[in-house]
Amino acid sequence: MSAIVIGVDGGGTQTRVQVADEDGKVLGSVTAPGSAVRPGAAALSAQVVAAAVQQVLAEAGIADVTPRVLSVGIAGAGREADRDALRRALLEHELATDLLVQTDAQVALEDAFGDGPGILLAAGTGSIAVGRSPAGRSARAGGFGPVIGDEGSATWLGHRALASVCAASDGREPETALTGAVLTYTECDDVQGLVHWAAHASRAQFAALAPVVILCAEQGDVRANTLCTLAVEELALHVRALARELFVDERAACPVAFTGGLLGPRAFLRRKLEHRLKGFVPGAQVKSGDVVPVRGAVRAALRLIGA
Repeated sequence: MSAIVIGVDGGGTQTRVQVADEDGKVLGSVTAPGSAVRPGAAALSAQVVAAAVQQVLAEAGIADVTPRVLSVGIAGAGREADRDALRRALLEHELATDLLVQTDAQVALEDAFGDGPGILLAAGTGSIAVGRSPAGRSARAGGFGPVIGDEGSATWLGHRALASVCAASDGREPETALTGAVLTYTECDDVQGLVHWAAHASRAQFAALAPVVILCAEQGDVRANTLCTLAVEELALHVRALARELFVDERAACPVAFTGGLLGPRAFLRRKLEHRLKGFVPGAQVKSGDVVPVRGAVRAALRLIGA
């Protein structure tokens, strides 16, 4: 059998895995729970990845084959220390002959532009932008995690939706349709119940509030629409920062691609973001096709073996 490779796209909500042969033909794919790296918890991420790799090999009927390369793009691996910790944890599972560990945004950039120039904005559970200049220089903006960063992400929207509901409950903000929608989603009887819910909610649960906010905005709720506008502004700032860093300034022509659950091809926030970029980053040339990070992970693996 020809050499096989495995690509992994690990996010905060789910992990996508593909196995392919050396010609790039996909032999199988699976979706597993989120595997984003948390500080000091690389071993847990490695366990999720290892289980998903074993599952995809079994479903492809090649459980006894050792992949030539395991290419992992995973959220939370932006710091070198976290990447090293994840790499060591994955090596203990002996999943492949060679191992490549990057961030999920980097494998998305690979799928969007290969080794060419461009800016990739990812907005799902978290948010980050990465880019490459025409001269090959790389840079990133954002991606500082849910506590002090991830502006414009689903988690960020979820936190602000809860804050708006609380503020509306005591008169600091006007009434909003978010109140009923959020209470329904969280299964809380009243706003006071949100305190207990938020104290025990996972990052994924906060992120799952984002579709609630977007639906309310689409139905005309003023506060929900304001939150979406603020999210778009934050995401546009990511793009402008990299346009200035890598392409001279925001007026210079720069290819831009989107990925993540908030920025699908027909998504509400994507439409608002594309409109905003026309004036805010006039040189942005938005790529219309889908960006598939796990496909970028596979391509990175194939490049490593020269295929």
